[in-house]
Amino acid sequence: MAVPPRSADGAAETKRFAGLTFDRYRLLAGDSTLSPTEKIGCPDSFRIGFTGAILADVTAKLPALAGTGRAVLDIGIGCAELAHGLLDLCRDRGHHLTGVDSPEMLALLPDRPGFEKCPGRFPDVADDLARNVPGGFDAIIVYSVLQVVFVDQNPVHFVDRALALLAPGGRLLVGDVPNVSKLRRFLASAAGAAYHRDYMRTSEMPEVPAFAAPDARLDDGVLFGLMQRARNAGFEAYLVPQPDGLPLANRREDLLFQRP
Repeated sequence: MAVPPRSADGAAETKRFAGLTFDRYRLLAGDSTLSPTEKIGCPDSFRIGFTGAILADVTAKLPALAGTGRAVLDIGIGCAELAHGLLDLCRDRGHHLTGVDSPEMLALLPDRPGFEKCPGRFPDVADDLARNVPGGFDAIIVYSVLQVVFVDQNPVHFVDRALALLAPGGRLLVGDVPNVSKLRRFLASAAGAAYHRDYMRTSEMPEVPAFAAPDARLDDGVLFGLMQRARNAGFEAYLVPQPDGLPLANRREDLLFQRP
């Protein structure tokens, strides 16, 4: 099931991790007072203990990970449990894994055979990745990153450049996307209102306006637009749900792309 609402003080955690950008993540990575999960902008309760379920879902959506000897790319790999779980999976399956993130974040991951660190901001490093893996990647993971790109960069350009790195038959998972349209639908339900009151430590009902004003949050329009653009470029594209066992499944979903 999703993270129990009382496991974290929602109002405090929302404020603490607001306004995340690439440069802010660099600062978090160097903060010795934070846990690995906090360094990637999450309360511990949102990730610790969920790694197996998240990795199983990622593998189900990127079947190349269940094979052997594939080229795998993780854009925004981070330094927490999920990154280490992916490192172990790729080692056991003989995959070549490339991890893109800031130098500060990558320094927190171990050096291993078959694991290449690519320091820098994507898509600034896209040309380097294309040269290093000219045949393209069989699986590309962008997990809990698109919301930062939306504020910090151009998400259309970001996804375009990631799609260009796919090998024939390869898949790109833009996962764990917070969709404010999905959140509004959830909060408008009785279950969502109860969750909100517990999570935000309030007795007040959530405010759910009839129409969402444009702001710096991803919504159905942005996600459907990215799907349509990819399809127009010859890729398959889908908006898919997360399993109930993932920590934020009640308000997040995934974009899945495939090069035919």
